[in-house]
Amino acid sequence: MSLDTSFQSTFVMLGLLLIFAVIHSGGAALRTRAEKLIGARAWRLIFAAASIPSAVVLIGYFLVHRYDGIRLWNVQGVPGLIPIVFFLTTISFFFLYPATYNLLEIPALAKPEVKLYATGIIRISRHPQAIGQILWCVTHTVWIGTSFTLATSIGLIGHHLFAVWHGDRRLQARFGDSFLELRRSTSVLPFLAVFDGRQKLQWKEFLRPSQLGICIAIGVFWWAHRFISVASEGFLSLRLPELIR
Repeated sequence: MSLDTSFQSTFVMLGLLLIFAVIHSGGAALRTRAEKLIGARAWRLIFAAASIPSAVVLIGYFLVHRYDGIRLWNVQGVPGLIPIVFFLTTISFFFLYPATYNLLEIPALAKPEVKLYATGIIRISRHPQAIGQILWCVTHTVWIGTSFTLATSIGLIGHHLFAVWHGDRRLQARFGDSFLELRRSTSVLPFLAVFDGRQKLQWKEFLRPSQLGICIAIGVFWWAHRFISVASEGFLSLRLPELIR
């Protein structure tokens, strides 16, 4: 692969990230009005039908091109780095997937609702998905060390930082003083509200069946890493880059 082609994939990736951000954050912004027009379940199905395929394409393209561009560093042979990367990535999953508590809302079996949460992971960080994504990006960028992965991580982190502001803005508009009280008693930075006394962890809130599901998923993902190269070649055979240029 030529240098020009490698950098071209970086721009394609940034374009895919922009599309995903528009679908995800744009869909969140439209939620209130859309639910009034077509109902909460119908809107959730439309949103899932748009956001899930865009996420799959994003992940697949990243797997194929993660070593594109310039190799900025190579620390994969550093002793002890693998356990550190694995540990921080594991922690990132526990921040990334608190939405697994409400899986029935994805297929709209249960009526999707916007709720204020002040328990569990929210006591640690008000925006756990953003913290989890930042941790994931940092660990994988350190491990892979390419300009493509660095650009991808910057794009993902940028989107999630925007989502922090955007999410707070939407919740304040919907819940008013109730959200302001939640914001005063929580923090975006992990454990900050705990350290300064605004929050007190309740460990029983973390003992949920969904946590076991996350642990199983982490184990499956770790085991499946050995097949990433094979999956990447299969995804590449779809000639996706040629289709989206």
